[in-house]
Amino acid sequence: MGYKFDPKAMYRMPTHFGPRTGPRYGPDGRKFECKDNPKSTSITVSFLTNSEQLEAFLPPGFSLNGEPVVSVSGGYMKEIEWLAGRGYNTLGVSFPAIFNGEVDRATGSFLTVLWENLTDPILTGREELGFSKIYCALPEPVTFNGETHCTASWLGFKFMDMHVRATEQVQVEPASAPRKQPSGEQRLTGTLHYKYMPRTGEWGVADVAYAVLTPASAPNRVVKAHWRGEGTVQFHKARWEDLPTQYNIVNAFHELEIKEWRGASIVKTVGGKDLSDQRILR
Repeated sequence: MGYKFDPKAMYRMPTHFGPRTGPRYGPDGRKFECKDNPKSTSITVSFLTNSEQLEAFLPPGFSLNGEPVVSVSGGYMKEIEWLAGRGYNTLGVSFPAIFNGEVDRATGSFLTVLWENLTDPILTGREELGFSKIYCALPEPVTFNGETHCTASWLGFKFMDMHVRATEQVQVEPASAPRKQPSGEQRLTGTLHYKYMPRTGEWGVADVAYAVLTPASAPNRVVKAHWRGEGTVQFHKARWEDLPTQYNIVNAFHELEIKEWRGASIVKTVGGKDLSDQRILR
């Protein structure tokens, strides 16, 4: 007799060894509060681009919202509880969008892709949450003579350079208690995604295809330091031989017109959430 699934537990492949721990399901099924972790540094550069180029990235139900401003963000996280104190790094590319569904209307940043340098958050984020996550190497940033330099590469091919010079420290306001939400219908805001999984054996058919929202609320996230400045980002054109499974992604960003640089930031935070509030948009 084979095993049975526990409807109260969380599973990922391989399921044959029982429920799998992760960011939303710890030992004995406990949750992670994310109050004193992760300790994160986010480095972001933004630029104004061409509306038509961004609209080509939008899945069904989405449209551009306001100016076509692209934000490229590197995230560097440490002391993550669900990884028993370890950390990992991320690189995301997003721009403002609106989702109009049959039921829901949501606004926020549409996250086109999120590179990460560790398998575990990639799998949990793709399968459970619907983030468009893929792998690359993301070394720690290097800061020298007032400039911070971030890079991204895949098996030896460097496909991104980002440079940020912080010129102004922003005063951080003391953390306040979360405001009570007014009653009635709430406007949906946060980070927008499009979850897609192919159907086995029918490669042009989707097993799963729908919009997803990460709600903006993160009451446990506390900003510890914030700098504004100037920055640039460059995606290096790749051949298929350089990036066999990602060259079209990198080249799409390489080809984006840069009309104007829109500033940069470095933000240090502590805390967050386990993203259990992730929801499907209909």
